[in-house]
Amino acid sequence: MRSYNPDLTPPWKRSAPVPEVPADRDLVVEEATTGFCGAVIRCEAGTVTLEDRFGKHRVFPLEPRGFLLEGRPVTLVRPSGPAPSRPARTASGSIAVPGARARVARAGRIYVEGRHDAELVERVWGDDLRIEGVVVEYLEGVDDLPAVVAEFAPAPDARLGVLVDHLVTGSKESRIAAQVSSPDVLVVGHPYIDIWQAVKPSALGIPSWPTVPRGQDWKTGICRALGWPDNTGAAWQHILSRVTSYKDLEPELLGRVEELIDFVTAP
Repeated sequence: MRSYNPDLTPPWKRSAPVPEVPADRDLVVEEATTGFCGAVIRCEAGTVTLEDRFGKHRVFPLEPRGFLLEGRPVTLVRPSGPAPSRPARTASGSIAVPGARARVARAGRIYVEGRHDAELVERVWGDDLRIEGVVVEYLEGVDDLPAVVAEFAPAPDARLGVLVDHLVTGSKESRIAAQVSSPDVLVVGHPYIDIWQAVKPSALGIPSWPTVPRGQDWKTGICRALGWPDNTGAAWQHILSRVTSYKDLEPELLGRVEELIDFVTAP
């Protein structure tokens, strides 16, 4: 008897087969329909969870041809064996180097405006900075920046990076930054009134940062709006305690700090 193929689709209309790839942890893929790109953090029956570079999670079904790997369609499948151990990471998301000693301090420095800002940078990027030999110093106020830059005397082998609050167009901070910027000085900033706002509200269990009326001390207004005691120092320690990694910070701060580290460590 003559046998028949049950698939009556003409050969030229059939989709070419694509490789099946195990959804191993840390594999970076792009979901074909939405364009969401991230690393595999979990693979369960019928679904895979991806995490993008901002820490956002999305769950997708394991469908045929559902993902792109290096731009090419693939079908993700559950790994057959136990998931490989994930490399330990620092709070900033960098791969940790167990037993690494702090590098001798570079001539270059990073100045951070505000004590709270310096504490937050240390909490998230401290391990990375010690390995890179980058010292972070506290800048009491942006008004002191021209004198600080003049005394530091930046040079190609001693670059100076500066992080300031509320660096927006037309502000006092932007005018001062323009005065001191040079090939060996990089001044960057975040758009927030205070570094507190760079912590994601979700890390604190609140829907959003309250709006404080003009003319009122911002930090005091935040404490009152959230029902906290009028003790801004204690409030900050509470906020800082809820920051465990870069995932608890807004991208607008993450990018600026990484930019400064790259600047002062560039050969």
